[in-house]
Amino acid sequence: MVQTNPPQPAKVTLPTMYDLPSESPEEPGLPDEFHLLQPELLRLTFRPPNYSADNVFSASDLNLYYDSSHVQWYKRPDWFGVVGVPRLYEQRDLRLSYVIWQEGVTPLVVVELISPGTEAEDLGQTLRDASKPPNKWTVYEQILRIPYYIVFNRYTNELQPFGLMMTRYHPLPPEGRGIWLEAAELGLGLWEGSYQGIHRLWLRWYDRDQNWVLTPAEQEAQRAEQEAQRAEQEAQRAEQEAQRAEQEAQRAERLAAQLRALGIEPEA
Repeated sequence: MVQTNPPQPAKVTLPTMYDLPSESPEEPGLPDEFHLLQPELLRLTFRPPNYSADNVFSASDLNLYYDSSHVQWYKRPDWFGVVGVPRLYEQRDLRLSYVIWQEGVTPLVVVELISPGTEAEDLGQTLRDASKPPNKWTVYEQILRIPYYIVFNRYTNELQPFGLMMTRYHPLPPEGRGIWLEAAELGLGLWEGSYQGIHRLWLRWYDRDQNWVLTPAEQEAQRAEQEAQRAEQEAQRAEQEAQRAEQEAQRAERLAAQLRALGIEPEA
């Protein structure tokens, strides 16, 4: 009797991480790991030299309330930076949100990390009923009038910087490593390197000399390397001094031997 294998059930194709939606229609699939790492790198390197650390604030995934007539309306930028505002709310507490009518200072720059599911919202291609909150582009451009709006697509590595000119956002041409924000005395560009063990193109701030701003960990590593180099240089100098001392002793010994050969006892 010939045995036959039982029929196998049809393979079930489950949705991938790209297919599963978020509870928020404006931010499908968020947060993901890139949306945690990239804003962190922006925060660590956003250090405007013309402002003290106590007067610079930046945040990611924090509610930004923008309309005192609709106090429940907010946007949640992937990252935004403000200059000329206390790091702590009223100098004493970490913020739960950023409320424009209380802070009185509009962000200087907003960065959105777009994906196929958020591109229309981030680039102002969605239409809303007048009774609904406007899209991000409209809020940043028309309501808050944020000077710089940066859009980055990590899937294509496309960087789209916009600057507010008169009443509209216009594309900004590249300058140096990226785009220059004179009010912050910093530029924002694409840096190829490893951050948290991940090698790729990252958004990162740079200074007027086109040097990438170091993270605190990189600064510490640089200081440690400089200390090691100084210690090595000191060791080399000490070795050279020891060699010179030995050479001087050898010359003195040869001179004493020559004097004795002439019948002259060298002075002690």
